[in-house]
Amino acid sequence: MSRPWPTASVLGLILALPGMAFAQGGGAPPPPAVTVETVATATVPVTFEYPARVEASREVEVRARVGGILLERDFTEGARVAQGDVLVRIDRRPYEAEVALAQAQVQQAQAQLSQARRAEERAQALAQSGTTSTATLDDARSLRELADAAVAQAEARLVTANLSLDYTSVEAPAGGLTSLEQVPEGSLLTSGDLLTRITQLDPAYVNFSAADTEAASIRQLVDSGTAEGTLEDIRVSVRLGDGSIYGETGRIDFTSSSIDQQTGTILSRAVLPNPESRLLPGQFVRVRVEGLRIPDSITIPTASLMQGPQGTFVYTLAEGDVAQVTPVSVARELDGRLMIASGLKAGDRVVTVGVVKVRPGSPVQPVAPEAAPEQQPVGSSPDAPQAAVRNEQAVSEVAQ
Repeated sequence: MSRPWPTASVLGLILALPGMAFAQGGGAPPPPAVTVETVATATVPVTFEYPARVEASREVEVRARVGGILLERDFTEGARVAQGDVLVRIDRRPYEAEVALAQAQVQQAQAQLSQARRAEERAQALAQSGTTSTATLDDARSLRELADAAVAQAEARLVTANLSLDYTSVEAPAGGLTSLEQVPEGSLLTSGDLLTRITQLDPAYVNFSAADTEAASIRQLVDSGTAEGTLEDIRVSVRLGDGSIYGETGRIDFTSSSIDQQTGTILSRAVLPNPESRLLPGQFVRVRVEGLRIPDSITIPTASLMQGPQGTFVYTLAEGDVAQVTPVSVARELDGRLMIASGLKAGDRVVTVGVVKVRPGSPVQPVAPEAAPEQQPVGSSPDAPQAAVRNEQAVSEVAQ
């Protein structure tokens, strides 16, 4: 037997199902509700973010400058030391004996010099009276000069002995954290043996690399006067791995003069105070470079930008709230908003939420941002496939 045709009431129910292209009563659907933002110019801060790595500002190897028995170690491994603190004491007695010997040699050389001066004075007096020859005077003068050199040599030897004696107390050349113990007490040291390493963490260095084109654009903004501020005004802040912001800001003190051929980036280094040692060498962070401002800039939300065959565009509203396509070019992205280089002017109304519902040349219904529907990704609507399936199932059930 053939299936009977649906009655008029069933057909009416089918037409009333959600998701169909027909409206009840045959009327046109209302204009879609969208959020609209009126464009205005403002002074916009320009910021840049890069991954970075922390590095100690100084790492010094502390080595023995003289040999001997290590008697005392006056620092704790991993503890902070200040510049000038005594770290290690080496047996002083052999070097004290060398100092005493050098002092005696100086006295001996000075005595020989006094004798040579007296001999020179006698030879000079005799030469003036004609009692002796000038050759004898020349010999006496040469002996006095040799005695002068001997005194200078003995005094230099005394300075060297005193230096060696001073080197028996090894002082910290810089402040920072000490490393693990290298040599225990009682060890026989030779000149050049490593005693410890001192890592200076305050200030800390933060190294990061920027694309060569971006680094050039920053300098161009400053040199051309497009941006307010100078390179000296640029400050650097740090975001730690847990998402928190480091409490100190720093400045860029070094920028490489060459481009890395493998990555096409330029290395830069920032210096930040680190009094509490929160920044540790090898730590990965993110740096935020800020301090430049661009006046009279136009920005729009990122979600309002569309991509078409002819390039990027946004929907703007003409008279009567009719949507129209407006091509734009983007200068850069700043904290979830796009800085527009061209295509928009102050007073333009741009659709920011609900762009997937807009059709060029069709009217829309502007609503307040609080009442606007959630924005779906461009070209997709997660609920649309499910609604279509539900509509097909309902039609099939009613038809049966």
